[in-house]
Amino acid sequence: MPVVLNFFHFLTVTKSPSSTTISPSPLFSSKMASSSSAKMIAEYAKSGRSSCKKCSKTISASALRLGLVTRDARGFDMTKWHHLHCLPLSSHSGASPESIKGFSSLKSSDQEELKKLMKESVQALDKVLDGEKDSITETKEFKVLRRDDEDESYEMEKQKVKKKKLSESDKGSKLEITFSATEIKEKYKDAALLPQWKAFQTIIFLERVDGLHDSTKIAAFDFDGCLAKTAVNKIGADAWSLMYPSIPEKLQRLYDEGYKLVIFTNESNIERWKKKRQVAVDSKIGRIESFIKLVKVPIQVFIACGLSNCQPEDAYRKPKTGMWHIMEKHFNSGLLIDMDHSFYVGDAAGRPNDHSDADIKFAEAIGLKFYLPEQYFNS
Repeated sequence: MPVVLNFFHFLTVTKSPSSTTISPSPLFSSKMASSSSAKMIAEYAKSGRSSCKKCSKTISASALRLGLVTRDARGFDMTKWHHLHCLPLSSHSGASPESIKGFSSLKSSDQEELKKLMKESVQALDKVLDGEKDSITETKEFKVLRRDDEDESYEMEKQKVKKKKLSESDKGSKLEITFSATEIKEKYKDAALLPQWKAFQTIIFLERVDGLHDSTKIAAFDFDGCLAKTAVNKIGADAWSLMYPSIPEKLQRLYDEGYKLVIFTNESNIERWKKKRQVAVDSKIGRIESFIKLVKVPIQVFIACGLSNCQPEDAYRKPKTGMWHIMEKHFNSGLLIDMDHSFYVGDAAGRPNDHSDADIKFAEAIGLKFYLPEQYFNS
C-alpha cells in the first residue's frame, strides 16, 4: 500500500528575484519536536476494542498496531493507537525501526514492512525539503500560481488554512440563547435539587465535580437505553441497571485519553408530573448519581425537562441542540471543540422499534459522529 504524506503545511516559502526557497517552517520544527518526544510502540492487538486515531476504524484483533505514547498534563501516559499505514511516521524520521518498543517481537514480514514505510516517509520528506519537485500543485492549505515570465519563477501565496470543523456554528442557524448566572436556581420550579445540581430555564445540570476536565474532545452519551437500562413503569433512584458490562472500562479509557464525558438526556416527566415533580427529579438525578458512582469517572450532566409537543418548541429537548450550546459556550472553559474527535452515542435512531429519532437528529444537527450503544459498547 502506498504511503501518502502531506507536508506542504509545514513549509516556509522565501522568494527572491532569482529564486524561490522552500524550507521547514517553525510550525514543522515544533511539531517534529513534539512528536519526537512521544514514545513509539508496536504490538499485535489483543482484542478488537481499539480504534485507529486517524481513520477511526476498528483495529482487528491480532492485527499489527502502532502506538504513540505521550504524557498528558495530569502526568498519565496516554496511548493513541494507529493502523500501520495510518501512523504519521514522518514525525519520527530520526528514529530507527529497532528503537520502537516491541519491534523485535514482530513477525519478520511486519518488521520489513515497517522499515520500508519509515524509509519511504523520510525520502518523501527529503524530496520536498530539497526542492526536488518541479512544481507544487494546489493542496488544501496552499494555492500555487505559476507565472510564465522569463525566469519561469513561481508565485506562491498562502491560502487561508481551512479550519477544522468546530462546534455547531458550522451546522445550520445559531441558537439564540441568552445565558445569565443570575438565572441559575437551586430548585427546578417547586422541586428541590441535590447538592451540586442546578437549574437553568428548562434544564437541570450537574455542576463541576472533582476530576472533571474541560477538553476539545467531547464523548457524549444519552442515558436511558444507552448507559442505563430503565423502564417507564418503574421509578426510583435504584430502578436501573448497567446497559452493557463494558461501560465502566470504556468510559475510563476515554477519560484517560483526555476526553470530557457528558450526558445529554431528556426527561419530560419532570415537567409533566406537576403534582409529583419532586419524585421525578429525585428518581432521575438519583439514577445518574448512582451510575456515576458505579463507573467512578467524573461526568458532566445536562437534563432537558421540557415537553416534546410544546409550542414554541423547547430549545433544550433533543433533537434541539440547546443543551450542547450551553455546554459548549458556558461550561467548557471557552475551548473550541474538535468535531473530528468528538462523538455522541444514543439509542433513539428512528429504527422500527425505537421510541424516536431524537438522538441521531441531535448528533446530525450538531455535526457529531453518531454511534448506537450496541455498536460502541460491544466493539
